[in-house]
Amino acid sequence: MTPPTPATVALVTLGCARNDVDSDELAGRLEQGGLVTVADPDDADAVLVNTCGFIEAAKLDSVDTVLQLADGRDDDRPVIAVGCLAERYGAELAAALPEADAVLGFDSYPDIADRVRAVLAGDRPQAHTPRDRRQLLPLAPADRAARRTAHRESPNAPDLPAGLAPASGPRPVRRRLTGGPTAPVKLASGCDRRCSFCAIPTFRGAFVSRPPAEVLAEARWLAADGVRELFLVSENTTSYGKDLGDVRLLEQLLPELADVAGIDRVRLSYLQPAEMRPGLVDVLCATPGVLAYFDLSFQHASAPVLRRMRRFGDAERFLGLLDQVRGRQPLAGVRSNVIVGFPGETEDDLRVLEEFLAAARLDVVGVFGYSDEDGTEAARLDGQLPADEIRDRVERGASLVDELVAQRAEERVGERVEVLVEQVDGDGVVGRAVHQGPDVDGSTTLVGAAPVQVGELVEATVTGSVGADLVARADGAR
Repeated sequence: MTPPTPATVALVTLGCARNDVDSDELAGRLEQGGLVTVADPDDADAVLVNTCGFIEAAKLDSVDTVLQLADGRDDDRPVIAVGCLAERYGAELAAALPEADAVLGFDSYPDIADRVRAVLAGDRPQAHTPRDRRQLLPLAPADRAARRTAHRESPNAPDLPAGLAPASGPRPVRRRLTGGPTAPVKLASGCDRRCSFCAIPTFRGAFVSRPPAEVLAEARWLAADGVRELFLVSENTTSYGKDLGDVRLLEQLLPELADVAGIDRVRLSYLQPAEMRPGLVDVLCATPGVLAYFDLSFQHASAPVLRRMRRFGDAERFLGLLDQVRGRQPLAGVRSNVIVGFPGETEDDLRVLEEFLAAARLDVVGVFGYSDEDGTEAARLDGQLPADEIRDRVERGASLVDELVAQRAEERVGERVEVLVEQVDGDGVVGRAVHQGPDVDGSTTLVGAAPVQVGELVEATVTGSVGADLVARADGAR
């Protein structure tokens, strides 16, 4: 008797690199549970939309994606919402979005294959009632060790089929949905900070570091799959290790990751300026294979605004940190995001931010307009600015940033760069230099490169720039 053909599932991922890892882990669990993942929703029996719930624009994009997939189907293929938006709003989202055949929160992930199979059979599961996930773990980070097994297999779980990672537990289960020489690696999840504008800790939970051995095992698996650059992601990377009893554990882990056979680059994301330590700066600037790349979450530069945000620092301290970084590594890459239009932000505050950005010489800056987020302290603050004023400030900030980023790229003309090749299309070769993070920091087009392949590292000299993008003349590949 011929066994039944397994159902197919497509994953559509929205949001940040942390969601990319979540989708890989969902794909791993689906395949471990007997389903098959496919790339094209039109070829799938069911579609999972891994939503983003960070800010208003991202939430709207997630809802629109679900609606488009639901409206575009010409059969009864279910569309299932998972991810941050689904976790954050649960039953409320299900009621407002009946086009979704199911809304599943994070607690559905361990048995996601069974959940999808049930929806394919016609079941319409009741969506969860959201809760503050910070309350699921002890308040003291050191007391969380015994609870660190969420979304993981047991230590005695059997080996996984080929292509699922890693081959021994305890571990998350992961199937890479996208190839290429760069892969995100989740270093930790959750956040203990209480920024007044951010709701992420309530639905992502308290901060939990992954044990170093687990991270290293995943790094070795990725290297065997052709990955040459690891992009370490979390909600707050500089806190890594505090719940494992060593706040400087990151400084020990980074060189070990760089020593993994096949890995040439290790890149960090989302560093809190207030938590940057001299030792961490030293490791990032002086460790072979660890990139001098600083994704610093400044958010603003005016001290009064930062205090209302429940953050630390000011323009002077931030510039001092940048001086420290560039004193150790003059060519270091630095990027950041800032919020304009925060409640109470004055014209003087905005001017302080603009003067800081002009002095900081950042490679890339994202400018976001403030929006109220449900349940946050900032939504209750006085001094709320009109929406049109916030839009004006975003346009003003974005215009300034475009000019400053272009100037910073022009300063790099003449520099020697190492480019990781990510695309070869005919005679065109495109990749990223050390100061360019995946997806958000621009790219480098190589001129005069000998025949190269995706994944090769090419030494080159920068000859020109367009915005944040560079043009460089290649020397050779390795």
